[in-house]
Parts: sequence; structure tokens; C-alpha cells
Amino acid sequence: MKRAKIFLWLALLTLAGPAAGRASVSTISIVVGANAAPRIEFGAEKLAAAIQAQKIGATIVHSENVEGRKIYLDKPHNPAIVSEGFRFGVTNLQDLVIYSGDDSGALYGCLDLAERIRQSRGLPGAEIANVQDAPVMKLRGAGIGLQKTYLLPGRHVYEYPITPMLFPWFYDKQLWTNYLDFLAVNRMNTLYLWSGHPFASLIRLKDYPYAVEVPEDVFDQNREMYHWLTRECDKRGIWLVQMFYNILVSKPFAETNGISTQLSAPTPLTADYTRKSIAQFVEDYPNIGLLVCLGEALRGTDHQLDWCTNVILPGVLDGMQAAGLKTEPPIVIRTHAMDPNVIMPVAYGIYSNLFTMTKYNGESLTTWEPRGKDQAVHLAMSKLGPHVVNIHILSNLEPFRYADVEFIKKCMQASRDRLGATGMHLYPLSYWNWPCSPDTTSLPELQWDRDWMWYEAWARYAWNPDIPEKEDHAFWISRLSSFYGNQSAAEKILEACNDAGEIAPRLVRRFGITEGNRQTLSLGMTLDQLVNPQRYSAISDLWESQAPPGERLDEYVKKEWNHEPHVGETPDSIINDVLTESSQAVAAVDVADGLVTRNQDEFERLRNDIYCIQAMARNYSAKARAAELVLRYGYSHQISDMERASQYLAESLADYQELSRLASPAYHFANGMQTSQRKIPFNGGVGNVGTNYLWSQLLPLYQRELKDFQRKVGQLKQGEVAVDESSIKSWPAAAFTLISTNAETYQVSVGAKVFTDRDFAIESLAPELAGMTGIRFSHEMAKKGRYRPIEFEVTEPVRVLVGYFNSDQKGWLQVPQLENAAQADERGGVDSVIENAVAISGCPGVNVHAFSFAAGRQKLELIGKGSFVILGVVPQTADLEKRDAGRRAAK
Repeated sequence: MKRAKIFLWLALLTLAGPAAGRASVSTISIVVGANAAPRIEFGAEKLAAAIQAQKIGATIVHSENVEGRKIYLDKPHNPAIVSEGFRFGVTNLQDLVIYSGDDSGALYGCLDLAERIRQSRGLPGAEIANVQDAPVMKLRGAGIGLQKTYLLPGRHVYEYPITPMLFPWFYDKQLWTNYLDFLAVNRMNTLYLWSGHPFASLIRLKDYPYAVEVPEDVFDQNREMYHWLTRECDKRGIWLVQMFYNILVSKPFAETNGISTQLSAPTPLTADYTRKSIAQFVEDYPNIGLLVCLGEALRGTDHQLDWCTNVILPGVLDGMQAAGLKTEPPIVIRTHAMDPNVIMPVAYGIYSNLFTMTKYNGESLTTWEPRGKDQAVHLAMSKLGPHVVNIHILSNLEPFRYADVEFIKKCMQASRDRLGATGMHLYPLSYWNWPCSPDTTSLPELQWDRDWMWYEAWARYAWNPDIPEKEDHAFWISRLSSFYGNQSAAEKILEACNDAGEIAPRLVRRFGITEGNRQTLSLGMTLDQLVNPQRYSAISDLWESQAPPGERLDEYVKKEWNHEPHVGETPDSIINDVLTESSQAVAAVDVADGLVTRNQDEFERLRNDIYCIQAMARNYSAKARAAELVLRYGYSHQISDMERASQYLAESLADYQELSRLASPAYHFANGMQTSQRKIPFNGGVGNVGTNYLWSQLLPLYQRELKDFQRKVGQLKQGEVAVDESSIKSWPAAAFTLISTNAETYQVSVGAKVFTDRDFAIESLAPELAGMTGIRFSHEMAKKGRYRPIEFEVTEPVRVLVGYFNSDQKGWLQVPQLENAAQADERGGVDSVIENAVAISGCPGVNVHAFSFAAGRQKLELIGKGSFVILGVVPQTADLEKRDAGRRAAK
């Protein structure tokens, strides 16, 4: 009896915690059921490891008939506890119990208790009784791209077979184990793998065996890896989801059938192939979900609705039947590049286990106050069923570290309160370069090691976005103190991260062209892009949906000139904010510099990032001032405004030189996407080769910009305003043979009719186009999208000059938006080469775009429905100088 009392006293001391003089316990028994689920076993293993790290014995047992203190996991799940929730209890014998609503709740209870043990360096006491927790967001996941920074030869965007040569990391099980453990510790419960057409690397169809596009040994390796990855995800409470685009087919399938790999409209063949691919995937991998992107290649609501309801969802149901599944696998449907208000209600009538996903701030991080029509899409989808916000691409943050936990917390609150979301999908900060960061370190740095605060913050606030401020601050100081070795340093680093994190969102939402990855913010912007954003297909959603109310530069200057009151954020207020905040960030990180005792190399990289962000803020501020003065000159006509603009432009160049000095040696690239899809500030790719991806590469372009502007100011001072076109020669013409029978050639000249069925004639045109051989066809058929592709043959690489009418009215073809059609610029042509190039009677003004074609027989097939003109064909070697020719339609 006396001996039993001694053991009880020792146990109570252990429960009381370190302050009570905790005694050592020989072994803690973690009791799990005999047939415990894999995720409960995994949680018990992590809990045992945390106990053992404190020099306390721990073992996992399947019976409670053991001596000593116990932690129970084998109790039946408590239906009163919500899914993934848990609660701690303490028995009369002072044993711990983890009550849970399901297996994931038990897992998270184990992980929570393990963290408490690590923090307190021992087992908790009776104070833990009735502590409970559960997530706010039901889906909390991370995305990984099976994609590259460049295009593969002979392939289009998103087309990457899964092979060891392209994705060696995919086959590294230890790498996966480390990453999945990282996700589990942060209570992430979904993992999304993004691929254009993964099926041809993972399944074989009886009817289309030739569609497989990887060697047999790789095919077998892929299947083994997918099954292994599914099991490893499941035991960590992670649902694996495979994403795919529509309509994409494999390259061997396309070549065998003489079609393109990416189609804008369904055909019976591609419908059969895709439906059977999805069915086979569900049968072969019944525990993997699907994430569907209806849009991009597939265009038109009617086509997308048909594809969703007659191909994709029936394909899943076919696979269920073949696999004998009784429960519908979850399917996530992106609202990207489609009309979800039309498609989703019909989809829910066919399939019930659906989720919707919409980009949070487009492809940037811009605000915690989303509004406008994009907010309306989120809210409409959240009323239909569970809805996920996608923190997507982050093109305005690249390539720097981002750890503004205050901003992230507000974004998760907005996701729930303003958008109605119940799930969060998170992109890495360098999506196209997974798994390595873009830093030029001696050894490649893994992204979740570099950006641990990025992941941890989003995961923390997806679990609970309402953590009290004092508690939250203490948490981050503890984490940073542990990482950098000093609490005072941690305080300053947190200040610096929160201040620096405001810069990029503020800059892009007031000055940017787009929130999409067509623009890389850190590479700067040209003066003309700031002055004339509409020339560069500026996306109004950026300031109308992805920003709080405020004014763009042109609106601000107009109000200033008219002495009108301003509303919301203004360019002036943003400039003041980013200069102040970036200076505060630099001051804080400089104080931390002498205090850091751990991870010194990583601190230096973080410090350099913050200096880079300050240089970027100064560059934008000076150039925005220059743009403001150029716009003001349009009202004042005072040369002094242009002279002052020139001074600010020179100042912005000096700031950009400093940014390049700091950033170019620190990074392999500024942006992950190194293809021609990236346009702002300069074209990001030629063919399969990336260009203009480092600050140092852009310096000569900005130096030339300053020289050209100074020359123009000099001409203004001398009264030289009008452009002298007498010296401008016609561009060289390339010979071609027109094959299409629905079109005819004509000479591009004043008086020429540009359509076969209308009297619309050229009244004035830029001299570059004079004498070209154009192609004309039916205006009425083009307006309806029925002109059929223009077929022609050439003996050399050429560019076809296409005229887009400068009107957003129905009937005129619109320049495609790369934000919604990534493949639209594979031939170039999204950017204009001559603005206001032609005046045509009865028509809007015309902007000329140039589309590239190789030698041989070719088809010109433009995206969208509406009329356009073809104004000539030139060799690809021709130097097409961009300008505004001033030929505007008569009013």
C-alpha cells in the first residue's frame, strides 16, 4: 500500500509540470485500438517521439492492461465533437485522454499534445483538461505544380509528362516524407498536384493504348509512386487531389489522330477519350480526388457546360461503377475562365460531392478587402456548396520572402467573412520552380524551409483566423526566437516582415497592369505602362475587385487639375505609405542584425530581401511621380512638368540600379514563369528560352527609356511635336499562298475594302502597311465566329499582321486576356505593334498585332468571336518598331 502511494505521488508531480519539481516517469503508454486507422497510428508515433525527446520513455500499445501512466487514443469517436476537432481529458487516475470527432481529430490531438510537450519540455498536467480545438476552414491545403519555368520543345503551356528527367523530386520518397510531415504538423489536410494532362502518365486505356506518353518503366514507376503517395497522405490526414485542364489530350493521342493537343471546343473523339481517361483514373486511384479547370483552352459557356455535364462528371460516375465505389469522390471545380453561375447549378444537379474554387486576389496578393464582381462570384459559389479560396501564383511577391502575418490573418478573415469560403488552397511563393527556392545559395534551398512562415501563417489562420492579438504575437515571437536565437531580434524581425509585407500589395493594386502572372512587379514598370495602362490590356478587376476603393493615376491627376475631392486610396497616399513602411522595415531589420545568433545566413538573405523591397518601393514611387507629371502635362502643356518628370525618371533609374545591385546576385531569377506569356514590364520569353528574368537584364532597357524620354523632352522644348512620317518606309512583305476558299487577297492601300461583304474602306493608314497584301473575308461570318481558320502556305518564318478593332462592343473580336487563356500568346500577338494604325470607314480604330508562324502550311485561328482584319504578312526577321500612328476613327 505504501509503495502504491509513492507511485501515485510521483505521477501527480509529473502532472503538475516543471514548476512543481517534475519527476521522471519510466514509460508512458500510448493506448490505441487494435485496428486503429493509419492516421491514428501516425499521430501516436509523433506523440511518442515528442515524449522520448524529453528523455521520457514512451511506447505505443494496443491494450490498456499495462502498468504506469497512459495516454488514451482508443476511445470511440465522440459525435459531439466536430470533424477534425479534439478535446483533452484527464481521468481519475490522472491518465490523459484525447477525445476526437474522427480519425483526423485524433491525429491533430496527438500533434497538438506533442507540441505542448516540446514547448513545456515535459508532459502537461491537469490544466489541460477540457482544452479543445477544431478548424474553421474545412479544407486547408497546398498546391504543387508538375510544371516547369519553360515550355518543352514542340509542346504548349501546361504540357509536361511526368518523368524522372523533368521531375526528379517527384520520385524522392524521403523528400515527400519531409514535406508531408511539414504539412501535417501545420494541420494541412489537402495536397493538390497541378498538371495539364496527367492521365497519359498514369493510366492506360483499352481503346486508346497509344495515348500513354511515358516509357513503360516510367509508367510503372509513376503508378507505384501515386499509390505510395496516396497512402502516405492518408495517414497524415491529407486528401490527395489531382488537377487537370480542359481540353488537353496527350501528344501521342493528338499526333495519331491529327489534332492539336489543346482544343477550344469538344469533339466526339476527345469527349470519348477524356471520359474514359477520367473513369480509368477513378477506378485505378479511388482515393484521389480531382480538381477540374474547365476554362483556358476550352472556350465558351455552352462548350464548357457540355464538357462538364456530359464528359467529366459522367466519367467519374463510370469510374465509380467500375471500382464498386458507393460514395462519390470529391471533385473541385475551378471558376477560372468560365461562367460558374451558369455551369455550377447544373453540375450540382448531376453530382452532389462538389466543391468550387476561386482565386482569392487573382494571381497576386493585393488586399484583405476583396469586393466587386469577383467577390460576388465567391459569395454565389459559397451559397451553392463548400467553397475554396485559392491563394494563387503571387506574381507580385516574387521572388522575395513574405511573412506579413498580420496581412495574412486579415486575408483569412476576409476569405470567411467577405467571401463565404470554407476552404483554403495555398500556392508556394515560387510555384514554377518547385521544390527549390530561387535563391542563389551554395546548395538548393527547399521552399518549405525558406518560406516556413508563409506556410505556417496561412495554415494557422485557416485553422483559426480569430486568435487574440496578444496570444498571436507571443506565438510568432516564440517561433522567431527559436529560429533566430534571440527574443529581441525576433521582435524586430516580426516588425520588419509586417512592414515590408505591405509594399507589394499596395503598389500593384494602385499602379499595376494586372493581378495576373503576366506582370512581375519586382522587375518594375515602364513609364508608358504607368501613363497609358490601357495600351497594355490593363485588367480593371485589379482595382475594382482586388483593391479597396481608390484612384488610379489618370483619375487622380484629373481630379487634382480640376480641384475635385479625392476618394479612398490615391497614388500619392500609396507613395507615402510604401516609402514610410519600407524605411521602417529596414530600420527594424538593421537593429536585429547584431542580435541574431542562429540561422545567420538565412537572416542575411531575409535582410537583403527587405533592402530590395525598399529599393523597389523607391523605384515605383519616383516613376509614379514622373508618370503623374506626364499626365499633368496633358492638361497644363507646360514644359516644366515634363522636365520635372525627367528628373523623377532619372531618380527611379538610380533606385532600380540599387535594386539590381542587391537582387541580381541573390537570385537565379525574379519570376518563375519565363515564357512569352509574361509581358509586363517586358516580354519574358522567346520560343522555349526565358528572357528578361533578372533585374540586371532589364537595366539597359530602362537606361534606354530614360534617354528616349530626355530626347523627347528636348524636342518639346524646341517645338518639335509632330512625328515626321516622311522617312518611315513600308515594312518588307513576305510571299504567301492563300489556300482558304472563303477568303481572298487584296492590296492594303487607301480606298481598299477590307471585307468581302461590306463597303468598309481604308481612309488612312500607317506608312509601314502601305502596299502590303492583306486577306479579306466575310465580316458577317467573322462577327459570328464562323469565318473558319485562314489557311495559307509560306516558305519562310513569317508574322501575320492582324488588326483588332479598338472597341469592346459585341461583334468586334477582342484581344484575349492571358489571365484567362494562358495559351493565347504562343504565337505572340497579344501585344500590339502599331496602335491606331488604320482608319476604316464605318469602323472603330484599328490596332495591329503580329502573330508568328513557321515555314510551311499554316492556319490562322484566333481566340474568341468577332470581326477583325488581316493587313499583311512580313518576314519574322523584319524589325517592327512599336508606335502610335494616330489614325483614329472619325467621330
